[in-house]
Amino acid sequence: MTGPNVNVASYLASQKKNKNKELAAEWATLEDLYNEKLWNELTIKLTRFVRHPALQKESILMQLYQNFIQTFEMKINPYGLVQILEVVVEHISDKKEAIEFLTKLKDKIKICDEAVWYIQVLQGNIYLTYLNDLDAAKNIIEELRDVLEEVGNVTPVHGKYYMLASQYYRRVGKHSDYYRCGLQFLGCSLDEFPRDQWAQQAFFLGLAALLGDGIYNIGELLAHPILASLKGSPNEWLINLLKAFNAGDIKRFNEMKPTWSKIPDLLAQEVKLRQKISLLCLMEMTFKRSATQRNISFEDIAKETQLPLDEVELLIMKALAQDLVRGEIDQVAGVVNMSWVLPRVLDRKQIAGMATTLDTWMASISSMEKLMETRAAEILTN
Repeated sequence: MTGPNVNVASYLASQKKNKNKELAAEWATLEDLYNEKLWNELTIKLTRFVRHPALQKESILMQLYQNFIQTFEMKINPYGLVQILEVVVEHISDKKEAIEFLTKLKDKIKICDEAVWYIQVLQGNIYLTYLNDLDAAKNIIEELRDVLEEVGNVTPVHGKYYMLASQYYRRVGKHSDYYRCGLQFLGCSLDEFPRDQWAQQAFFLGLAALLGDGIYNIGELLAHPILASLKGSPNEWLINLLKAFNAGDIKRFNEMKPTWSKIPDLLAQEVKLRQKISLLCLMEMTFKRSATQRNISFEDIAKETQLPLDEVELLIMKALAQDLVRGEIDQVAGVVNMSWVLPRVLDRKQIAGMATTLDTWMASISSMEKLMETRAAEILTN
């Protein structure tokens, strides 16, 4: 043997002498796969092996890379290589060196787009978590957003990207962007997300749904299984508060103030929260009414929203401006004629209400049909 093979053989031979019999057997398997040039099997084996508790030191993992993995890294699947080296990078103590390590790796796997995106996400995580370089993290997020939006399918990188983006947006206080990216992450990677982190993620998403500008589709979060992780926890109250917002239940919102006001972010944004739930209340009033009964008086709106009568028209104008509802205001009569309400994810109670509305609509159609048949018969017999 010549060249790097001598180093590999020597390195593997020394590792097989490990006193830990289980670990020694693992090294022997790696040697067999390497000698047989079974690169795919070797990649799969290494993906698990690098996470072995006995290897979780920077010096050990770097030796593994330099004396073994580096000799065949161009022969294995690029994405698999990044999966393996992600663990190595996590243990590099100098995070600027970790960034440089990933930059060099990017040149080696540039034939695979997904592997390149994966590396960019790893770099973004380092910038955000360790180097506190928010601008560098933002640049990566914005660059990848445009690239991933153009991809026709969901790749394994999408979930990793949405987690990075959601963490960044939470860090900089962009509640709406955090909420959207957080839900997109769960849609891509819920099965991979550790169960012990569900409750914390659900809590953060719940707060973002309440505080985020333009977030009126709260039913989307209420329908997600992650929210059930709050049941039995000190933050279970948040589920009820989200339900109150989704239903535009201002009375329930006020009743819960002693609880939700203990959260500084919610208390500081009380005026904003009241504006949002008032808009949701108006949307719910519109939704509940049939298409023939959507002339809603200002007095009814004032009663439901608990707003002064002279503030109702401004509320309606805000709802119209944000395209939450569509309709026409009759100032003289003091009514608004609603023609449309923004579609939302519905809870069971709202679905039941829609079913009742459909039943009423079908009954009206049947009645009209019978009336037309009767009138037609009268005309034909005369």
